[in-house]
Amino acid sequence: MTAPTPPQPSVRADQWLWAARFFKTRSLAKQAIDGGKIEVNGARCKAAKALHVGDTLMISRGIERLEVVVAALSAKRGPAATATLLYSETESSVINREREREAQRLSRMAYQPPDGRPSKRDRRNIVQFERLQGVPASDETS
Repeated sequence: MTAPTPPQPSVRADQWLWAARFFKTRSLAKQAIDGGKIEVNGARCKAAKALHVGDTLMISRGIERLEVVVAALSAKRGPAATATLLYSETESSVINREREREAQRLSRMAYQPPDGRPSKRDRRNIVQFERLQGVPASDETS
């Protein structure tokens, strides 16, 4: 007979995401998990999913996509320096994030702000255009 293997240490997914400082509160981490923004080992998870060292997480926060590997477990939130030791980001994730950051920077460079306020004629044209589009004008009184 073989001896039973001791259980691996584990932490709830929402606790670990909070402790690793991906989310400000556990309830925000739970909302992200419930919303399908977190995948563990390629599959959606629930907030109570037990995470183990070596698990791979895909985390979506806004336009940011992170792929991290769980390096250590913690259910307590500590300093940011300690939180970064709980995970390691994959090389492909770092490259993709840099690529997205550069694309965002370039798209902001293409924006040309208007020279000033619209003239009275421009404003009337804007209001007329909004009426044609079915958008209620904010400064009109009915």
